Amino acid sequence: MTRLITVTGATGALGGRVARLLAPATSDHDATLRLVVRDASRAPRLPGAAVVAQPGGYADEAGMTEALAGTHTLFLVSAAEAADRTEQHLAAVRAAVAAGVERIVYTSFLGSEAGATFTLTATHAATEEALGDTGLRTTVLRNSMYADFVPFFATPTEDGGAVIAAPAGDGAASFVSRDDAAEVAAAVLLADHPSTDGRVLDVTGPEALTLAQAAAVLAEVTGRDVRYQAQTVEQAWATRRPSGAPDWEVEGWVTSYTAIAAGEMATVSDVVRAFTGHPALTVREHLQRHPEDWARLAPA
Repeated sequence: MTRLITVTGATGALGGRVARLLAPATSDHDATLRLVVRDASRAPRLPGAAVVAQPGGYADEAGMTEALAGTHTLFLVSAAEAADRTEQHLAAVRAAVAAGVERIVYTSFLGSEAGATFTLTATHAATEEALGDTGLRTTVLRNSMYADFVPFFATPTEDGGAVIAAPAGDGAASFVSRDDAAEVAAAVLLADHPSTDGRVLDVTGPEALTLAQAAAVLAEVTGRDVRYQAQTVEQAWATRRPSGAPDWEVEGWVTSYTAIAAGEMATVSDVVRAFTGHPALTVREHLQRHPEDWARLAPA
């Protein structure tokens, strides 16, 4: 019997990558593909993939239930950061149950345990718990911090260099390329194998880097003098408050770094190799593959 794999977030960086990997492979795995997006005009146009517009997103539980009808396997991509993100996720889980979905693969975050330092992981912990309560077949992909983000940590300076200023101390993070995270997700979705049911997989890069080491890699790749400047928590808040972001979001930014300092993002796994057959990309390899990520830092 042909399985319907439904991908949410297909207009985003991770969901779009996964959709593009799945589209040419579904026929070989007796599956079809559906993309559920807010705006159908932004959805990738992929051979054989049906696009369903769901403007209300996860928060529209009835709309999500309708959009997921007939789905065997759901790739549930975590929503954009928002004050009500937990409620959005729980509504999406309820919609999946109501729609008769049999299997859910969810993108969580490394170290999403109760009491984790990084405050934004509370949504993931709550979502993981809700998934466990459904009784459905579930697989949780706890992606590490993306290597794609490293260039965006850096702020250009007047002397032509750049600085990564953060309260991360000497802690390290196992940055993973979104390319690798997408490949793992596609492999898990296509395999439909009981061996992944109930598993929580840490999807990481091949090494854990301090921010000083990440800055050195960024300097080597971009040709710009990039350095790491350790901040106190108070300094981190003071330099980020002027952004105008709400306190919950600033707290998320700051605690993502203090979680690194606490050693909560240093886990290194072999999940990428196990599911894709190749080693995970290093931060350097990712940045060399994606110069668009650091174009703003390239010397004039």
